[in-house]
Amino acid sequence: MSELANRWTLILAAGSGTRLSSLTADGTGSAVPKQFCSLNGGASLFEETFERAHAFSTEQRTLAVVATEHRRFWYPALSRVPRENMHVQPANRGTANGILLGLTAIMARDPNALVTILPSDHYVAKEDVLRRSVSHALAVAEYGPADAVHFLGITPETADPELGYIVRGEPQVDGSFEIARFVEKPSADLAQKLLRRRALWNSFILVAYASVLVGLVARRFPTEVAAFASVWREHRAGGLMAEAALDRLYATLPDIDFSRAVVEGTDAPLRVMPVPYCGWSDLGTPKRVVDALQRVDRTRITAPSRHLNLAEATARWMGQVALTQQSA
Repeated sequence: MSELANRWTLILAAGSGTRLSSLTADGTGSAVPKQFCSLNGGASLFEETFERAHAFSTEQRTLAVVATEHRRFWYPALSRVPRENMHVQPANRGTANGILLGLTAIMARDPNALVTILPSDHYVAKEDVLRRSVSHALAVAEYGPADAVHFLGITPETADPELGYIVRGEPQVDGSFEIARFVEKPSADLAQKLLRRRALWNSFILVAYASVLVGLVARRFPTEVAAFASVWREHRAGGLMAEAALDRLYATLPDIDFSRAVVEGTDAPLRVMPVPYCGWSDLGTPKRVVDALQRVDRTRITAPSRHLNLAEATARWMGQVALTQQSA
């Protein structure tokens, strides 16, 4: 693809995937984070996210935030990803700090960066549908109000109470909607009502200028934002290596959840861009993994995978559940 001025992608890949740990144990009994598993052979979800990202930014402008304890899973990717684009969290301090790490690293290189944030543990059956929606959000961000934050909201297929929802507010001329409110994991009855109100699944895919997102966090956590910025200033000035400075910073950081502590209740201009049906799943539960497996394009798998295979793991798990039920 040609160089896209100021367009960057930040891949979030530091999560532990504890909700799916019943499926993802390896031969030693340790749970493999789901982003480093393959759905049914071939590339891992992490690797597939890089392919997704390259529709929106070049390889040089695609960064990932990963965790120190997952080194054995992400380190092989360095053969294809520039080392300076892999940023390692010394510890888990919540989603807001992970996002800040990536955004401040990007801003140190490009203060005018327009960023797409992509979680690394999702499956999308119809990549072209999602790609068009993200591309539209990028165009809206470039030519619309510079201070807006655009969430990509997936058109729901079911009233799933285990997902987060975005309730639409006033429609905008660019095809987006104001965000009336966020609803996290509603009851089954409320999920049905949200569908009738045309609420959208919150994919946690975001499009905004890096400076706007960092400013949004700074409204409530100015000290933490300043601390991250100082790490990169010191790094550019030839001081401590960024890794050592981050170790010191993370030892003092509080846990900050981006959804609950940053965006809920803010008066910032938040927008949601609806994404048509695209077979999206966050693979957050065994049932959603089973549902996603029914949509996998088997023709895309050309070689055995070196990654833990979720299809095989799910089959084993379902067999164990069946045996347990029979013996009960």
